[in-house]
Amino acid sequence: MSGGPAIVAVDVTRTYQLDGVSVAALRGVSLTVPDGDYLSIVGTSGSGKSTLMHLLGGLDRPTGGTLMIGGRDVATLSPAEMARLRNETIGFVFQSFHLLARTTARDNVALPLVYRGMGRRERRARAAEMLDRVGLAHRLDHRPNQMSGGEQQRVAIARALVTAPSVLLADEPTGNLDSTTGQSVLALLESLNAEGVAIVLVTHDREVAARAGRQIVMRDGLIVDPAPGTGDGDG
Repeated sequence: MSGGPAIVAVDVTRTYQLDGVSVAALRGVSLTVPDGDYLSIVGTSGSGKSTLMHLLGGLDRPTGGTLMIGGRDVATLSPAEMARLRNETIGFVFQSFHLLARTTARDNVALPLVYRGMGRRERRARAAEMLDRVGLAHRLDHRPNQMSGGEQQRVAIARALVTAPSVLLADEPTGNLDSTTGQSVLALLESLNAEGVAIVLVTHDREVAARAGRQIVMRDGLIVDPAPGTGDGDG
């Protein structure tokens, strides 16, 4: 969208107030996600990786530092502008799918386009195209409870792609899947990346992380082990 990197974080911090105590979830993270990147973020529970994912996706704002998404400084944006930026720039895929239970695959995928003000016919056509892209053209009118876990995750990926985002953020996308199904979902993400979609994948699984083009390791709110030669880290 901007002609520069999809996301740039410079010395980003995030502090939460819990029962009157300040808890530093991120303690100065610098990271660049170029267009077309495939990055995995690895860390144990409490390392800060989920907090970082929320910031990169514009779901939260940093306490300090600078965060640029799609060339825009999130500190300058109103809540409505942030919501629009998320809708235009970021696609989200979650471990638990977050599909509407009583809604067909096609209408689940079309949902983000409602916020674009797109007409129903165009929304449904775009959604069908995305479902075909992830191999689910035969499941358009099935509800989530009529599909396997792997199919539900593919619906979630199609929903993330329907707005043509520059970055797809995947939070433990294989966490609720058996290993064979998980491998097929990772293969799908890799094919999307080959088509130019930047992928940022958060995982605790080192084998999953190793399939990315590069990986960073987080511990105690810091990047402690960027892949060699990436230039990412804290200094």
